[in-house]
Amino acid sequence: MEEFLELAWKWLITSGAKILAIIIISFILIRVVRMVISRSKARISLRTGDNIEAAKRTETLTGLVERTVRALVLTAAALMVLQSLGINIGPLLAGAGVVGLAVGFGAQSLVKDVISGFFILIENHMNVGDVVEISGKSGVVESINMRVTTLRDYSGSVHVIPNGQIAVLTNMTKEFSRAVFEIGVAYKENVDEVMQVMKDVAEDMTGDPEWSARIYGPMEMAGLDSFGDSSVNIKARIETQPREQWNVAREYRRRLKNVFDEKGIEIPFPHVTLYAGEGKNEGVLKIRSVGDVKD
Repeated sequence: MEEFLELAWKWLITSGAKILAIIIISFILIRVVRMVISRSKARISLRTGDNIEAAKRTETLTGLVERTVRALVLTAAALMVLQSLGINIGPLLAGAGVVGLAVGFGAQSLVKDVISGFFILIENHMNVGDVVEISGKSGVVESINMRVTTLRDYSGSVHVIPNGQIAVLTNMTKEFSRAVFEIGVAYKENVDEVMQVMKDVAEDMTGDPEWSARIYGPMEMAGLDSFGDSSVNIKARIETQPREQWNVAREYRRRLKNVFDEKGIEIPFPHVTLYAGEGKNEGVLKIRSVGDVKD
């Protein structure tokens, strides 16, 4: 018993102390890296000010750096602990290399995901906080790593997309956004007057302190865009801050509807007319929709 206690004490003051020191140093390194990254983010924020794109880029890259450094430190610490326990890690590393080579050949999709993720991050196609559409799924980018991209949509559902499957990426909040309007009014309305009303509403909204910071400039009027079945359609757009196009569009439509009501400008809606017929067709009902030119 005394011999066992002596061996245990000897192990504790040699290998045990070394393992404890490795764990403590690893913990300290991770904390120091986290602190350095946090301070770096603060300095970058002060330097870039209100630059939203820079803030999103910083958040994306610092998150990736922190996860990578943590993984490397923990891996190195695990190997050093194994070596302290008397395990020869040389064959282990060689075996890991062979296994990694075999996995590389067998898991080509994983390699493709990692390579695609690397280029997405380097080329700055999207960042955390962007609203994007990928493979038919849209939402806010919650996280990006070398393997997958995670989106959360408006209903709260989370979509995890392997980077290798990203063939087309649509970023709706890159540097700026645009609220696009297609406003339909009745054929009897004066189009020039309607366009002027639309511009006036946009100008009033731009002068509102609550909305002025979200709007980058005056409304761009494209003009009469198309002739519909029951309306003439006028197209315009407003440039906004990233992710603000939907809020600006909702508020603009609300204000425009109120002004249209005040000025008696008609916003047509599809409706159906029942026709009883004449002569030999009297009493035979026909349904005719607005814009239908057939009998």
